[in-house]
Amino acid sequence: MRIHAAKSLKGIVRVPGDKSISHRALMLSALASGTSTITGLSHGEDVQATKQIVEQLGAATEVFEGQLRVIGPDQGLRASERELYCGNSGTTMRLLAGLLGGVSGRHVLTGDESLSRRPMNRVATPLRQMGLNIEGTGENTLAPLTIVSPASLQAISYVVPIVSSQVKSAILLAALFASGPSRVTESIRTRRHTEEMLQAAGILITITDSAEGRTIEIQPGRPMAHEWDIPADPSQAAFFVVLGIIHPEANIEIPHVYFAPERVGYLDVLRRMGADIDIDERNELADITVSSSVLRATSIHANEIPSVDEVPVLVVAACAAHGNTRFEAMGELRVKESDRFAQSIALARALGSTVTVSGDDFEVEGLGSAINFRSFSFAAELDHRMVMASAVAGIAGAGAELDDISTVASSYPGFFSDVDALK
Repeated sequence: MRIHAAKSLKGIVRVPGDKSISHRALMLSALASGTSTITGLSHGEDVQATKQIVEQLGAATEVFEGQLRVIGPDQGLRASERELYCGNSGTTMRLLAGLLGGVSGRHVLTGDESLSRRPMNRVATPLRQMGLNIEGTGENTLAPLTIVSPASLQAISYVVPIVSSQVKSAILLAALFASGPSRVTESIRTRRHTEEMLQAAGILITITDSAEGRTIEIQPGRPMAHEWDIPADPSQAAFFVVLGIIHPEANIEIPHVYFAPERVGYLDVLRRMGADIDIDERNELADITVSSSVLRATSIHANEIPSVDEVPVLVVAACAAHGNTRFEAMGELRVKESDRFAQSIALARALGSTVTVSGDDFEVEGLGSAINFRSFSFAAELDHRMVMASAVAGIAGAGAELDDISTVASSYPGFFSDVDALK
């Protein structure tokens, strides 16, 4: 697809419902007995994969007046005779591995080519300690996964060795079916959706923050049916935030964005770089307005952005800045939908920036403005965030040729039409 540079960008963008919360709302609703309602569910293919799987496991769904109703079976979920296809969604596969701890029987989880290269040992290790039999390929436990659930799971006390909300969440979901209370500790606080949503659904949970970390203690139990209202996804908003900042003539508003500290670290980074960002925040929701800005370089540590999902588009911002921006401890980028470490560097170089690499760190030379970007070609390797990050660079700069944009459907099917509405 040819991406054309835009002369100006002005207007309001309503980005999709939060993808992370959408996955969890579907899973908790399926586990509950009775009818839950979900408003604002993401319509991306990743969330649709989760929806299809909970239906395979016995939950019923129906759309009513713009809401999704999920009816959890009174007797609980049951194993499916068919494979559980997770598509491109690592969240689906990793969280589902924990959820299936309470669904007796044999389960086979599969995914597309990209997902089948992503490591599942990080969730398999603690879940095996709880008694789940999980088999995959190689030492990284690659998909397809075969999971056999025992009659009951053992409680666990586990310190998550990497920064991962998905690992934490998989353990918490499995802990619902454990023989007693479990404890999960993370040294860096990650998105807290799972623990807060479990609490909202009636599960007994104690959440204790300490220094930069968090400990969650959870009692086993069955979630209650609930009404879920899903706000706009801050990770999807990031693409329009950066686009509005680096484009030379832009003013963009993104309303109703979920605004929790673990999800909006990229805004602090951009403000530190000099970005013109106005935030009207109330009750963990915010209307964000951004305008064309002159950026200066900074240093960015992965701990500021625990999921590192926004790093590819921050690399684009770094290319538009004055000075050299340093990205530190970014190794987690290597095991996303693509090797985003290598892909982010390739994108920066395609724009004309010089990049130096040292281990898990890299430094991007700023070009001073997006008007100095080169017109470029880029292969995003079936990675939706790399497609959108490179599109932002092309729209704000001198245009681009992208090899395949279809993968944006996994998270943000309307991305390009939302861009066009701003022109």
